[in-house]
Amino acid sequence: MADSTALRARDTIYAGGEWRAAVSGATREILDPADARAFAVVAEGDEKDTDLAVAAARRAFDEGPWPRTPVTERAALLRRVADLLVRDREELGLLEAQDAGKTVEEGRVDIDCVADAFRYFADLVAEAPGRVVDAGSPDIHSVVVHEPVGVCALITPWNYPLLQASWKIAPALAAGNTFVVKPSEITPMTTVALIGLLTEAGLPAGVANIVTGPGHTVGARMAEHPDVDLVSFTGGLVSGTKVAQAAAPTVKKVALELGGKNPNVVFADACATEEGFDTAVDQALNAAFIHSGQVCSAGARLIVEESVRDRFVAELARRAEKIRLGRGTEDGVECGPLVSAQQREKVESYVDSALKEGAVLRCGGKRPEPAPERPASGYFYEPTVLDRCHREMRVVREEVFGPVLTVETFRTEDEAVALANDTEYGLAGGVWTADPGRARRVAGRLRHGTVWINDFHPYLPQAEWGGFGKSGTGRELGPAGLAEYRETKHVYQNLAPAPVRWFRG
Repeated sequence: MADSTALRARDTIYAGGEWRAAVSGATREILDPADARAFAVVAEGDEKDTDLAVAAARRAFDEGPWPRTPVTERAALLRRVADLLVRDREELGLLEAQDAGKTVEEGRVDIDCVADAFRYFADLVAEAPGRVVDAGSPDIHSVVVHEPVGVCALITPWNYPLLQASWKIAPALAAGNTFVVKPSEITPMTTVALIGLLTEAGLPAGVANIVTGPGHTVGARMAEHPDVDLVSFTGGLVSGTKVAQAAAPTVKKVALELGGKNPNVVFADACATEEGFDTAVDQALNAAFIHSGQVCSAGARLIVEESVRDRFVAELARRAEKIRLGRGTEDGVECGPLVSAQQREKVESYVDSALKEGAVLRCGGKRPEPAPERPASGYFYEPTVLDRCHREMRVVREEVFGPVLTVETFRTEDEAVALANDTEYGLAGGVWTADPGRARRVAGRLRHGTVWINDFHPYLPQAEWGGFGKSGTGRELGPAGLAEYRETKHVYQNLAPAPVRWFRG
């Protein structure tokens, strides 16, 4: 642990256009998961700070110019933000890597995707007006218009801190809302930086507000606050359920993205050629182990046809053992640490339970040996492949959120679909096959919000993202992602009013 006296606490709460410390004066050290050393100190907000931020957002919405700013001007500001993100790409990518434990290259890609999100919603809002409704009479002018929801409470996770924030902030601003964002208390740094860029781009005071602090105080107050009109939460199922419960008494709009337990189904025909086999194995590695498996859409369940299982798993484990773990800033490192000691302990508990329930360990399953690029104090865990798994195991049913891949097998197409859908989640899934007809059939039968065919992980800002079942409610990205932050109003105007004479008294 670093000597906290050597680190200056930053005023990371931004409300009403001013940076300040927490009302209580409390602070929190932000740790680099690669070595568990503090590299920043931030304000630790609570309910009082949240109330001040919500009040600032409320005033800015009710009295300020932003909700009434022309769409073209709002879109122009979003594009300026995208340009600033490109300008600061290297700095922000490095900060994201240090904050969340990912590689610098992953951090850079994240920043590119954040800029893309701002540009997409700038374009979308400029071309998504209301519509005229034909009332069947020249004397009636009937239109459906879109208006901002109001004050939005945005609660974001630790695995993709800035990317997930952008999926909420960009459409919220495009639609004309004001907001308060609460980043994860363990990875707040790039979201704090984004607020600075919004200010630099010319966003009026009070429109963007941030409170750094824990979920049980800041997040809970945001969800229940009577002056908040919408709460959007990305995170775990348990916390998301609490957010929905807290929001219910005020009947505010709620959007929840709660993760998944995502199947990656590999049919034998996808492996019929050496090229096909190599591609399917490579993509299975990427599906499961990118960002150490700390991805809501990770392909953590490999469901492979029995006839190719032994060869497929053997090659998968061989390659997984070669993944180079280390600090994300080191050359050649392919995978970073888990985000915290608590997260690593959670992963370890799942692997231990799986082995007790009969899973066969093919690789990994432990903390790696220390190395120059991998300090002993870092939260590293080896990529792990668990074979001979079945649906009764906790590790198969529950979201591990770590570098753990379970292997199940099937013999028929119907069995593959049944296994893939046998989950309380429904966020994403992959299908690998050389048969186009089978690909369409299986994709059509999977109960998941995104289905990849012969691929895994890519997303498009133009396409909606979200899930079925306990993966959440609502959608982010795409036109539906903008619609989450809008209210729809029907305006009916009679151009030739006359008495109705329904009552004849």
